[in-house]
Amino acid sequence: MSAPPVATDHPTPTAPVLRDLPLRAARVRRGIPRPVRRTLVVVALLVVWQVLAEVGVLTPDTLSSPIDTVRTAVDMFASGDLDTALLTSLQRAATGLALGVPVGLVLALASGLFRVGEDVIDSPMQMLRTLPFLGITPLLILWFGIGDTPKIALVFLGVCFPVYVNTLVGIRNVDARLVEAARTFGAGRWSVIRSVVLPGALPNILVGLRLALGIAWLALVVGEQISSDGGIGSLMLQAQDNLRTDRIVVCLVVYALLGLLSDLVVRVLERVLLTWRQGLEAS
Repeated sequence: MSAPPVATDHPTPTAPVLRDLPLRAARVRRGIPRPVRRTLVVVALLVVWQVLAEVGVLTPDTLSSPIDTVRTAVDMFASGDLDTALLTSLQRAATGLALGVPVGLVLALASGLFRVGEDVIDSPMQMLRTLPFLGITPLLILWFGIGDTPKIALVFLGVCFPVYVNTLVGIRNVDARLVEAARTFGAGRWSVIRSVVLPGALPNILVGLRLALGIAWLALVVGEQISSDGGIGSLMLQAQDNLRTDRIVVCLVVYALLGLLSDLVVRVLERVLLTWRQGLEAS
């Protein structure tokens, strides 16, 4: 016969404590706003970076400190070098985006909505999108010289492919039952495309745009560093020749801020255009 259970006056606190841990963590997270948490992470990284520079782990020849980088940025703005290069890079990136995004959308629509379009367009696009920037650049320089055209062409190619691929995936993921329902109510082909296909593919289109904006800056820095005639990439190349790590870091920070701003623009578009979508949020 087994012994009867022993009664205790004080129940073990282990289970309630463990059960309350997620709630306590959630209260802590709610107490600190998300923008503040994100900012604190960046500030902590900058502090560590500065401390490593102060104690000599990072020498100026290896990586300039945040304070020295800020001073260099102020000097570059005062001399007019940085703002002139920034304006040149922005113009090139904007031109490439203005050309690449519409072309990618049109090709994806033609490939996704028409069988003949898919047979003609998809295979060449899938082959071309795997070509590296460094492999294409020499040809572009031979064709267009060393002016703005090869840089814009690189941005165009870098933007076009992610927009094409993601838009095509979005079109393929549109529920066929919605298309059939629209046709049942008498909607024509273009009406179905406008009212069903494009709204259904819009989340993927915005993902493609988000990727395209990031790749645009990568393509631009490759083009500007190979054929140096102005722009942020040209400043970086000159700083490399003069062993100026502080100027290199300033240019990298500018590129990072431009990428962050581009991503923020797409996030705002998602909030405005995708208010109907209920997605999973991080806990």
